[in-house]
Amino acid sequence: MPRRTIDDGDGRSALAAVQGGSTARADVATAVRWTLQRLAEDVPGNSVEVRVPPYAAVQAIPGPRHTRGTPPNVVETDAAAWIALATGTLRWDEAVEAARVSASGSRADLTEFLPVRLAG
Repeated sequence: MPRRTIDDGDGRSALAAVQGGSTARADVATAVRWTLQRLAEDVPGNSVEVRVPPYAAVQAIPGPRHTRGTPPNVVETDAAAWIALATGTLRWDEAVEAARVSASGSRADLTEFLPVRLAG
């Protein structure tokens, strides 16, 4: 079954709503899933798993692929921090220092991939 993707227009609308203050679950979920989708499309690979519970997780970044168990490179954060990182309103180093993101593994530094390219 093909993976379901979020239309760029729908993603942009949801992201704009969240940036405008919306806390509606549908807006937050769509904004998170779309920005993660954009990351995975722009930096394809399987070496880092980026998790934003409870909304979504993607694998991205070129490198060694894991096949079972917990991946060796994991990034986990909440929706607000992820959206701020994805849009460039929060820098990676600031997020790590403030413990707004958990990153484990030698490839789990997303600095060079943020902000996410949101143009479609």
